[in-house]
Amino acid sequence: MNLSMKTKIKNRITEHGNGWCFTPMHFTDLGSDASIRKALSQLEKQKFIRRLARGLYDYPKTHDTLGIIPPDLNEVARAIAEKDSVQIQPAGAHAANLVGFSMQVPGRIIFLIEGASKKVKIGNQEIIFKKTTKKNMLSAGTREGLLIQALKNLGKNHIDQKARVQISKLLKDSTEEEIRKNIKFAPAWIRAIVFEVIGIKP
Repeated sequence: MNLSMKTKIKNRITEHGNGWCFTPMHFTDLGSDASIRKALSQLEKQKFIRRLARGLYDYPKTHDTLGIIPPDLNEVARAIAEKDSVQIQPAGAHAANLVGFSMQVPGRIIFLIEGASKKVKIGNQEIIFKKTTKKNMLSAGTREGLLIQALKNLGKNHIDQKARVQISKLLKDSTEEEIRKNIKFAPAWIRAIVFEVIGIKP
């Protein structure tokens, strides 16, 4: 059976489930760029998918009373990173929120990136990709990498008991080897706090 491009794309989107963000690049194995873009345009017109920005879409989640829910910006950032073949690392207030240091969800979220800095506006929210050094990205995508950025945001003098509990919770499934490897290039004060909380000798 020869499936149409639209059906092939629709099947892949459905497999990923509601909330998945994607770009035309996520379908390049299915056919030509022109046919992929045409199919995505048709699916958008049918309101099966939502266009978030140029060349960026999602398969929206819906809520019984709230209707269509805004996209998860972490998902959007992941889709952009996959398209550009780069690694990203949550930073700033966004990292602090993900770790549980702060309950406040920032309106603009920051990701460190080795590539060029850029901003992407999604509705009234903003994703900022901030160029950083290779050293800062060595632990990208790990629990420890996220913790380093969250602690940098919190600051050396604001590590209270609540923060220590969150550090312990976040790293409970990390081995000593992983922790040592991934925080090797963190500032000395962060290494000292993490080792103390986890009970590792410096």
